Amino acid sequence: METQNASLQPDVMAGDEAAISPVTVRIAGSKVVSQVTGPDGTNDTARRWDVHGTDLGHMFLHKDTLYMVFGDTFGQRGVFGRMNWRSNTIARIADPDPRNGLPIETMITGANGAAKELLHSRKIGGVEKTVIPTYGISIGDRMYLHYMSVKGWGAPGQWEVRHSGIAYSDDDGHTWVVPPEAVENRAIGFEQVAFVREEDVVYTFGIPEGRFGGVKLRRVAAGRILDLDAYEYWTGTGWVADPAAASVIVPAPAGELSVAWSKTHESWVMMYFDPERRAVVLRLAPDLTGPWGDAQVVVGAQDYPGLYAPYIVPGSDIDTELYYTMSQWTPYNVFLMRTRLEWPAPAVAAVPEAPSEDG
Repeated sequence: METQNASLQPDVMAGDEAAISPVTVRIAGSKVVSQVTGPDGTNDTARRWDVHGTDLGHMFLHKDTLYMVFGDTFGQRGVFGRMNWRSNTIARIADPDPRNGLPIETMITGANGAAKELLHSRKIGGVEKTVIPTYGISIGDRMYLHYMSVKGWGAPGQWEVRHSGIAYSDDDGHTWVVPPEAVENRAIGFEQVAFVREEDVVYTFGIPEGRFGGVKLRRVAAGRILDLDAYEYWTGTGWVADPAAASVIVPAPAGELSVAWSKTHESWVMMYFDPERRAVVLRLAPDLTGPWGDAQVVVGAQDYPGLYAPYIVPGSDIDTELYYTMSQWTPYNVFLMRTRLEWPAPAVAAVPEAPSEDG
C-alpha cells in the first residue's frame, strides 16, 4: 500500500507517461588535476596530518565550506604496515573551486596533531574490521555521515556488512554521535549510499554491501533523516514504506557512487565504479527516479590501475567539465580528476512564418 507523507511531494515520478528520455553526452577525455592525499600529493597530508595512505574522498558542503571524508587511513608504511590505522578521517577544503586543486586547509586532529578517527571501530576481523563512511550531508547546523560497519573483507569488490547507520556532529565534525535509533541492522540494499537534497527532502541512492548490486532509491523529510521509519522507497511507480519493495533503478553491478544535478543541461549525473568493466562510468537521467541512460565509460583501469570510488565535487554546475575525486589502490590515495563533456546542442524551436497580408 502506498504511503502518504504531507512533507514529501511527488516531485519525481518516472512512471508518468510524459517522462522525458535521458540525454546523451560524449566523454571527450579525462585527466588527473592533482593528487589530493599522500606524501606525493599537493597537500602533503603525510607530513601535516600523518595521512600517508587513504581512499574515498566524498564531499559535502557545510556552512558554505567544503568537507572531504576519507575511509581507512594509514600513517607511514601505509596499508601493509598498519601504522596509525584510522578507519575514517575528514578534511576541510580551503577553496571549494575544483579548478584550484582542492587545497586542504586543515583536518580534524587528535592531541598528537594527526588526523583522528571520527567514528570508532573495533578493528577485529569477523566482528568489526572497520567502520567506513559512505557519504555525508549537511542539514542546518548539523553534519551527518552515513557509515557501514564492515565485518570482514572478502574477494575483490566483496565484503560483509554487520550494520549501517547515520551519525551526526553538532561541532563541525570534531565529535560524532551514533544514535542507536539510526542504526539499520537489516541488509536492505542501502548499506552504501549517495545523498541528494532537494529543498526539504533528502534522497538516498543505495547499493548493498560490496560492488555487485544494483542501485535503489529512497527519500525522507530532511528533518527526519535519523528516523528509519520515516523513509519511503521507490517501487518504479510510487513511494512505499517497505524497503523490500524498492526497485532497482540502475542495474548491477555498481560500486561507490555519487549523483549531482546539471542545471545547464537539466539532467542528473550519476557516477559509480563498475567492477566488471573495471571502469568509472556515468549515466544521465531527467529525474532522480530515472529513466537512467546507458552507462558510459569515463576512465578505465588500463589508464588508472586499481581505480574506484568516483565522487562528484559539489557546489558548481556541471557543463563542459566534470570534476570528481577518484581513488587508486596503488598508491592507495585520492586524486582529483577532470573529464571533458560534449553535450548535444539544444533543439532550436522553429520560428513561425509571419502571416501574409492577404491571409
